[in-house]
Amino acid sequence: MPKEARPSTGEQAKQHALAQLRQAILHGEMAPAQRLVENELAEQFGVTRASIRAALIDLEAQGLVERIRNRGSRVRVVTVEEAVAITECRMVLEGLCAAKAAVAASDEQLAELTELGTAMTKAVADGEPVTYSELNQELHAKVREFSGQQTAVDLLERLNAQLVRHRFQLALRPGRPQHSLNEHLAMIEAIRARDPQAAETAVRAHLISVIEALRD
Repeated sequence: MPKEARPSTGEQAKQHALAQLRQAILHGEMAPAQRLVENELAEQFGVTRASIRAALIDLEAQGLVERIRNRGSRVRVVTVEEAVAITECRMVLEGLCAAKAAVAASDEQLAELTELGTAMTKAVADGEPVTYSELNQELHAKVREFSGQQTAVDLLERLNAQLVRHRFQLALRPGRPQHSLNEHLAMIEAIRARDPQAAETAVRAHLISVIEALRD
């Protein structure tokens, strides 16, 4: 039997286009300031222009796309100062999540964090910055998940999506993974010790370091 065709219009088509576009932006396949031409995207994803337009409006609300008057849409450019401001907001929310995780995480979840710390240490020793960056994001995601603070998690997902380009550039900067590794290990240790204040302090220290690196 032939494979069932995906709808080219309607809510399902919009959601398909939205997911594909979001992934392309987050993975760096679409560069900052790249124009997003509705006709081309509609053809690429097999949906109508109306579905693409609706997806772009949602992405604009998420801070990933900007609409330029009389010129259509493009991938939003996040300046260094915006990245710093976003990271300052992350500091508060991720500190909260770490403090919550220190109290709420199960022993099995704490073991997961320990394993991530070991893998991050190995990635730095092996000189694998991309692997380290991926593990870095996984660690932060696990801490958010283990916190059980869903409101903070939702806000952080939106904030983090806007930092993709800056995060990737930092990961590839010589010496940066070695510098941040100890900060991440301190976060893990404080959460494992079930010390919420120390966990929050460790996250804030790490993100202050990130801000300093962004400004360099």
